[in-house]
Order: sequence, then C-alpha cells, then structure tokens
Amino acid sequence: MIRWKVPLYKILVDKDDTKNITNVIQRGMHWAEGPEIEEFEKTLAEYLGVNYCVTMNSGTSALHATMLAYDIKNNDEIIVPSFTFVSTANAALMVKAKPKFVDIETETYGMDPKKLKKAITKKSKLIMPVHYSGLPCKIDEIRTIAKQNKQILIEDAAESLGAEINSKKIGSFGDASIFSFAGNKVLTTGEGGAVTTNSTKLYKKCKLIRSHGRKIGNYFLSTNKPEYIQLGYNWRMSTITAAIGLSQLNKIEKLINLRRKNAKTLNSKLKKISEITLPPEPKNFKHAYQLYSILTPNQTIRNKLQKHLSDNGIMSKVFFYPVHLTSFHQKLKKYSNLNTTENISSRILSLPMYPNMTSEELQLIYETIYAFFEKNWE
Repeated sequence: MIRWKVPLYKILVDKDDTKNITNVIQRGMHWAEGPEIEEFEKTLAEYLGVNYCVTMNSGTSALHATMLAYDIKNNDEIIVPSFTFVSTANAALMVKAKPKFVDIETETYGMDPKKLKKAITKKSKLIMPVHYSGLPCKIDEIRTIAKQNKQILIEDAAESLGAEINSKKIGSFGDASIFSFAGNKVLTTGEGGAVTTNSTKLYKKCKLIRSHGRKIGNYFLSTNKPEYIQLGYNWRMSTITAAIGLSQLNKIEKLINLRRKNAKTLNSKLKKISEITLPPEPKNFKHAYQLYSILTPNQTIRNKLQKHLSDNGIMSKVFFYPVHLTSFHQKLKKYSNLNTTENISSRILSLPMYPNMTSEELQLIYETIYAFFEKNWE
C-alpha cells in the first residue's frame, strides 16, 4: 500500500463520532435496528426538506431498492449519464431494464437537458441524472422535461449531499433521491446509503424491500409472528453506522464549509495556470466539493500530470471513466453520440479534497502542479 503524503480523501473524526459509536457498543444490544437509525433518517429528511428517508447499507442498494419500488420491469428504458459511477447504470440491469445513456454538458458535467429531450421514447420510464462531485446538475430543467413526458425522476445525489440551487437542497427536486455514505463522500459512515422522498407509498415499499419484505416493525424486539408480504433483501443499515451518520450530519455544514475553503485556496492558486480548467460552479449553485476535479488540455497531459503527482506523493484519480466504455457494458450494446462524456473523461483529474486539509498539504499540491507545467511548457 502506498503511503501518500497527501491522500485523495481523509475523514474528519472528532469526539462526537467516538462518543456516538461508544454509546452503541457499550449498550450491549440494539446493534441492529437501534433507535439511532430512525433518528438519523428523521434528521436527514429534515435537513433536506423532504418527508421521508429510508437508510440502506449502501448507495447501490438504495438505487436497486428504488428501481424495485417503482416496479421497473423488463425492457423499460432508464435514462442515465455514462459519466458516473457504474452502479447508476447497473441499477437498471438489476431489474432487467435497459440503461439508455445520455451525454453531459460542460457547465456542471451533468446530464444535458437538450440531449435528454431527444432521448425519451415510448419505452422510457425513468430519468436518473447525477449530481457530479458535489455540484448540482441542471435539475430544474430536467425536472420540467420529466414532468412534461410523465417520467419518474430519481436524483442520483450520491456525491452531493449539502449541495444547493437557490438555497434548495439537492435531493429534494425529484420523485426520489439516493445518497451514498461511502468513505470518500461528504458525509461518510464508511459504507451506507439512503433513499429520500415525499411519497408515502415509496417510503413504505423501500422499508419492506430493505428488510426481507417483512411487515413487522423491529424484528429483534417483537415476539409477534413476522409477516412477509413481498420479496425483500437484507439491506438494512447497522445501528453503529447510523450513529456515525448522526454525528457527521450534526456537523455537515462545517464539513462543507471546510471543503469550500480548501477549494477556494486551490482555485486561487491554480487559476494562474492557463492550461487548467477549474471546477465549475454556476451562479446560484452551491458546490459541496466532494471531489475537486480539474480539466487538462488532453489525455496525454492528464496522464503525465497524474504520474507527476504520484511521484511526489500526491494521490489523484480519474472520476469517471465512461460507463459505456467499460468491458461489461460494451458487450451489451454499442453506444454513440456521447462525445462530451468521452472528451471530459479523457481530460479530467480529481485532486485531493477533504475537510481537514492542512495548508502544507494544499501548498504541496499546487506547487507540484506548478512545477509540472513549468517543466512541460518551457
């Protein structure tokens, strides 16, 4: 394992995190379906301004559960971007539907509303845009198109908890939204996810799906005979995980503000390099900076820069390689007209970004990048 001078991400842990975890452990019971789960769900729903939240053991489980809850079936078209993590598209395949890839635009790196309009057919049932790296996509325009075409709208907000448009939280625009709490996310519980919605029907379905289709409330505290009323899975979040989520959520604005402060520092230093395009942030959009992703002039320079950073102990990563070009998805169908996706993906590079970055770490990043471009442009 490489010991990076500056890793790609690092979790800010404080005494509240330790206290919450210790309380659950020392209690000696309710490690499954404990009261922290419902408290976390209620607090997250209130933060987002929605009625309901159902926690899951991962963002991928949340995607899958939402597909099942909406009764997505064979050959239904699910419209998604290819510039995303693979599970966004795979969720459609898990219910035997067909992912239909739509190109992105360059202002947010999200689904292009103009391309979306042209992609909708009679087979289309659900639209799932992605809020990339902590930046909202053009969700208002996409929501209008979804309503006009009677499409279900699910926000893949896995990377963008706390992001906003005109002070309205991402995760409150669609019929449902999914979040991930994996180790590199704005709010992390190590692993975990959630579905949020204003629909009582969807909420009840997701609760059944995540726990074996069991109608009873807390299985571990009830002596009643359990009633299984539909097919379900074991996708519950553990109590310890929820306890971490609660303490992280209580300081979410602090975590985001620290990320934004670090991004501001990098922006001020890297804007001097004409060969770099900084992360976009349109007017009235609030970036949560789950990632700090820059664009280079071309793939060759991107790859050389990444190696230069690595040689100097700085981790960086490509988020994302196009899903439609992965080995698995290429076997399913040949996709075309995703030129912007392929162009952005070939040039993008995510630099380290986390709340508790030191001034020395930030300095090492931008000075190492300075040195690379000075050497290569002499």
